[in-house]
Amino acid sequence: MPDEMNMLYLLVALAFGYLLGSIPFGVIFTRMAGLGDIRKVGSGNIGATNVLRTGRKGLAAATLLGDALKGTAAVLLAARWGDQFATLAALGAFLGHLYPLWLKFKGGKGVATFIGVLIGLNWIAALIFAAIWLGVAFASRYSSLSALAASAATPVALWLLNAPEMAAMAVILVALLWWKHSENISRLLDGTEGKIGQKG
Repeated sequence: MPDEMNMLYLLVALAFGYLLGSIPFGVIFTRMAGLGDIRKVGSGNIGATNVLRTGRKGLAAATLLGDALKGTAAVLLAARWGDQFATLAALGAFLGHLYPLWLKFKGGKGVATFIGVLIGLNWIAALIFAAIWLGVAFASRYSSLSALAASAATPVALWLLNAPEMAAMAVILVALLWWKHSENISRLLDGTEGKIGQKG
């Protein structure tokens, strides 16, 4: 019975994270600002990068912050019951952002939420992610390449920081993030990916 109850609580943590991660801040903020449906703008993505295409930097920043903090909040709230609960809540929040129930399971690419859950799980790993992102971005000026490189290093960082369960979960998150960036990867290989600050 205790094992069954523990499994139930773990599923609750996963579901809680998913529901929190499913909050589509990009959609909410742009509609509140009277800009209509962000899914009909630019790439159709609900994340901060596409919100920036509306020309509203404040809304893009708010979207980035909201998408990150929902991941952090899910992890920190679940962490009160232990690392296993925090790890599952992190997975749930990331899945919620990628495949939100409210948007017919069509969500964002997950970079901000990835950073958010990482802050909640292990802030040192989050700093490593940020350092790699900034380094690659400075060298290449490709935002997508920066996210791909930084995320790929995350499971290794968590393993070296003596967090093997979190590292194993991060492998799943990285695989999902790379899958959602498949079009970006194709453009990077073709040399047609847009660079940071590039117009059009």
